[in-house]
Amino acid sequence: MACWLCGRPLGRRVEWHHPVPKSRGGRSTVALHPICHRAIHATFSNAELARMDADGVALRGHPAIAGFLAWIADKPADFHAPTRTRT
Repeated sequence: MACWLCGRPLGRRVEWHHPVPKSRGGRSTVALHPICHRAIHATFSNAELARMDADGVALRGHPAIAGFLAWIADKPADFHAPTRTRT
């Protein structure tokens, strides 16, 4: 199985993300690496996520996420690093 955000194979730890936040009526979930999940929530509020397409195209096109995806692309599946929070 591949990560919904970065497309890399998933490792030992998998987290589940609601593309449309549960607080905004979202029900479906997608599998992510923990670092990818943290990158999403460090970049966007639930209100911002609710306005994006559930398929993730707009999310992946955001400059902060695009930079993260380029950086994480060659890392192993279980790679972890501290995630910067939104300022």
